[in-house]
Amino acid sequence: MRIPTLYKEKKWQLFFAGAAIGGIISWTLFLYIHGTFLEAQRQLVINQTEEIRQLKLQANVLLEDKQKLNEENKQKLVIQEINIAILQAEKYNITSLLKEQLTRAVYKDLRHLLLHHVESVAQNKEILTSAIENKTYEIDDSQYTFAVKTIFFYTTLEIELEIKRK
Repeated sequence: MRIPTLYKEKKWQLFFAGAAIGGIISWTLFLYIHGTFLEAQRQLVINQTEEIRQLKLQANVLLEDKQKLNEENKQKLVIQEINIAILQAEKYNITSLLKEQLTRAVYKDLRHLLLHHVESVAQNKEILTSAIENKTYEIDDSQYTFAVKTIFFYTTLEIELEIKRK
């Protein structure tokens, strides 16, 4: 038996030539489209990589600024509360009511220090001491002065006063 010679027929030659040319054209189109897509993806990755790098740098700068601000804030604490203790009240037979009135009078004079920086108040310690010691408080027809025993500066300003009757 003999196989027919198809290579001599024009129809088959045109079919195989068309299939070969179509394969070449489709492969070329595939490579072009795929290459274009990959180029766009590569450009996107490059842009995102650059953006990530810039954002990391920005984040580092912000973290450094935050750390510096935290350090500055640690140094600049504010006075949030004032505690006043009157010593030797028993020596002058001062009642707890009178002691409370004197404490409130001193507090009234010092309340402007609330929300001031501890550092600035501590630098003016002598002025604060002299302001308390030079003031005379008059309650129930009696005059009282104070001598500052101790002052403790932190978020709570603690003052211990020794009472003196005039």
